[in-house]
Amino acid sequence: MALNSEHLDRIADSFPEIGRDPASVRQRIEAMERVLERGFTMPIVNREFGLDFILGLVPVIGDIIAATMGTWLVWEARNLGMSKWKIARMFGNIGVDLAVGAVPFVGDAVDFVFRSNTRNLRIIRKHLDKHHPETMVIEGEVRR
Repeated sequence: MALNSEHLDRIADSFPEIGRDPASVRQRIEAMERVLERGFTMPIVNREFGLDFILGLVPVIGDIIAATMGTWLVWEARNLGMSKWKIARMFGNIGVDLAVGAVPFVGDAVDFVFRSNTRNLRIIRKHLDKHHPETMVIEGEVRR
């Protein structure tokens, strides 16, 4: 799995400029989720995986680093003013991912299927769609 400059440019272009408005936050968290959960494709089975899975292959410290990166999504959610219940659910998703990921081999297989960052992104999207409908994405474009 070699990374060429075109692939790296595509990843870099997916990160939007820093902004505090809900539309910028939405773009940023979607880009981070893509890197953590769907940044690469496994050639034979055509299954997407990300940095979370790769880091999970490194015993203990890799799972801790991946969980730390996942908490960035929770931090962004807190800055959006999401409820404590939703924040707790998001931390729960990260906790399950971290706990199961700590089990050698089995944790790696589960991490390939249980995508805590994708689940957390879904929670944030529901919040944004309800409280900031102007940020909804239609056909890949941000509606303003």
